[in-house]
Amino acid sequence: MNVLVWARATSLQLARSDGYAVAQSKRAFFESCDVISLHMRLVEETRGIVTRSDLSYMKSTAVLVNTSRAPLIEPGALVDALRAGRPGMAAIDVYEEEPLRDPNYPLLRMDNVVCTPHIGYVTQDEYEIQFSDIFDQVTAYAAGNPINVVNPKVFDVLNGQQAS
Repeated sequence: MNVLVWARATSLQLARSDGYAVAQSKRAFFESCDVISLHMRLVEETRGIVTRSDLSYMKSTAVLVNTSRAPLIEPGALVDALRAGRPGMAAIDVYEEEPLRDPNYPLLRMDNVVCTPHIGYVTQDEYEIQFSDIFDQVTAYAAGNPINVVNPKVFDVLNGQQAS
């Protein structure tokens, strides 16, 4: 597979410096790719970054993969685009409605979509690493020596409450 990148300006520059091919424009990216896989954080600047128009430029044989966040795509645009045949297929594990409980949710009913719960990004090796890390953290906490603490100042507060 040839990798082609489209992203915001800073990421495009990084991709170029790392030797990746960069699309000439966002439209050219959507028009030329056979597979588009979204890999970005959801922040205000990326919300709805993939529009109805972008999806309409995709090939009828193309696949859109989204294992990042559903709101990266304009609301309702993916279902409409898939019904229109551009892109022709999608593989997703993130949804506009989460948790997804409605068995009649449109993407679940489409023959051209593969849907999974939000685990499509994880490999068996990654699960083993995560569970090992979690076990180590729980064990350290139980022993009174917490590790990987995001906000260590909480211990100052807790120690102050215990002293009073």
